[in-house]
Amino acid sequence: MVSASILVTGATGYIGGRLLAEFERLGRPLRCLARNPEALKPRVAPSTEVVRGDVLDPASLRDALTGIDTAYYLVHSMGASADFAGLDRAGARHFGEAARAAGVRRIVYVGGLGDAGDDLSAHLRSRHETGDVLRESGVEVVEFRASIVIGSGSLSYEMVRALTDRLPVMVCPRWVAIQAQPIAIEDLLAYLVAAAELPPGPSQTHEIGGPDVVSYGDIMREYARQRGLRRLMIPVPLLTPHLSSLWLALVTPLYARVGRKLIASIRNATVVRDAKALDVFAVRPRGLRDAIARAIEAADGPAGANRWSDSTSAGVAATRRAGAPMPALLDARETIVEAPAAAAFAPIRRIGGETGWYCADILWRIRGWMDLLAGASACAAAGVIRTRACPATRSTSGAWRPTSPTTCCALKRR
Repeated sequence: MVSASILVTGATGYIGGRLLAEFERLGRPLRCLARNPEALKPRVAPSTEVVRGDVLDPASLRDALTGIDTAYYLVHSMGASADFAGLDRAGARHFGEAARAAGVRRIVYVGGLGDAGDDLSAHLRSRHETGDVLRESGVEVVEFRASIVIGSGSLSYEMVRALTDRLPVMVCPRWVAIQAQPIAIEDLLAYLVAAAELPPGPSQTHEIGGPDVVSYGDIMREYARQRGLRRLMIPVPLLTPHLSSLWLALVTPLYARVGRKLIASIRNATVVRDAKALDVFAVRPRGLRDAIARAIEAADGPAGANRWSDSTSAGVAATRRAGAPMPALLDARETIVEAPAAAAFAPIRRIGGETGWYCADILWRIRGWMDLLAGASACAAAGVIRTRACPATRSTSGAWRPTSPTTCCALKRR
């Protein structure tokens, strides 16, 4: 194995997992820091080294950072029930001190946009503070500050998608009108990869975003337009961020604790004020329309790529299974079929629609129409679970069914 000069933390999370895959695609030898290496090792290339470590355990960081030139700090404690800001400060301080002791040349960090004078939310304030603590180590820090990340599996995007899919009529609190400057996950990754190639120099902070400054309502409307959904949005001044987060937990699959902190941060505009990143980097971010189109098609990452829910926050015990933010009961069964993939998939394609289901057909049809009335996705109405983008067409009977096995990553009977 070639000695790695790049360390990625948070490789089980959304951004870290995508960055890991991008560096592997480029053929760069990597080292990944993980609290549960056994869970990560099956998901990495043979050339990628996985070591055990925890940013809240300083002793575990020494060996992990030895020989590293550039370290990516992509961890947070938003999912912790304790003081997440305090945990983030501690983790950044431990990591910065260990990086300095190991002779690391550069730390690359992703924080959040937001003007410091705008009475920032606790989440955004912590994101800025984490960058400050990393810089206090004396190691060169390249910090990227970004707004909502548009990509299949991103927490912010999945919140917007779930709300728009499920609610034909949306009672919109004031935060829906707050301005943001979204960035596609591919463009964020391009910035992160390019940061490793910068010449040595002082610490830098770059504000990054796509070319479109829009409201969260605009993002919902663009998503609805591309999905062919008709949505009525009624603005009201009454829902506070706290009440909004409780309402959000009822209508979206978000992990409630993280969702509350995210909603609380939406009171602040997250818009690029300093565009110097366009002078320093060759990256030219795509617009909102293209970013959403790629997210809907799941063309913004490899099959099986990480989602926000795959990660465990730094302040949460590492015993939870990756990919299961809430307790889950699983029933997995496997049958070996001696047939071409297309032939094996054909019976699955016939489930629902004109063919019907294996039992209680009328109940499944009622369930499908209830989902449609509630604003659920087309795939949900077909009685299948959509794990990635799954375009659907309406059959002559009016029922929804998937179009082809190439457009569905996985279909499961409900």
